[in-house]
Amino acid sequence: MAEKSSSPLFEGISLYKKGDYTSALTFFISLPENSGIDNIELAYYIGLCYAKLERYDDALLYLEQVITSETQSPRVLQCRYLLAVIYALIGKKRLADFELNKLLETGYKPADVYASLAYVAWQQNEFEKCLDYYKKSLEIDPENVTSLNGMGYVLACMEKDLAKALSYCKKALDKEPQSAACLDSVGWVYYKLGLKKDAAKYLLQAYALRPENAEIIEHLKIAQVEVN
Repeated sequence: MAEKSSSPLFEGISLYKKGDYTSALTFFISLPENSGIDNIELAYYIGLCYAKLERYDDALLYLEQVITSETQSPRVLQCRYLLAVIYALIGKKRLADFELNKLLETGYKPADVYASLAYVAWQQNEFEKCLDYYKKSLEIDPENVTSLNGMGYVLACMEKDLAKALSYCKKALDKEPQSAACLDSVGWVYYKLGLKKDAAKYLLQAYALRPENAEIIEHLKIAQVEVN
């Protein structure tokens, strides 16, 4: 449901939708206590902002307030999914796996949930399980960019059917041409194929978008690509 311009949250939500997460967060946390805003709704937006800013410990505090407030609403399920993703990112993989499997039981965005389960399996070095989850995700949504890119990347890392790996990653990149993750994956597949010139082209594009990303930097070093 769209927020009305008369809502005291309207300005912050507009900033969030524009991608100005820092300003949105500043707006939300500066709202006075007597503004009449529902605390759970405010926690929801503050949690989203912290998540976007990759301040995960802060995000968890607010998102957990939302999921303990009620059950099964779309907003609660969204927050539960985001919690699972954050758990995976900060290394709490068992908690992530638990939350994701609970979400599957509810029928919430199964393609995205399977993609996240695949990521958790990958982090736990369960490679075949990872591929199986990506396969399930793509059976539900053949156009899921995360799963297309993930499937291709994992196949490349395993050096398993590199032609198919490139096909998956190229399809993901076609859908999101400015994605550093997709550019990095295509470059990595080309490196595994021994096509170093092509690898350098895509890895450098990925680096230009996310110069702070440790995985992209590592791929550049392994592929012996010099950053100008």
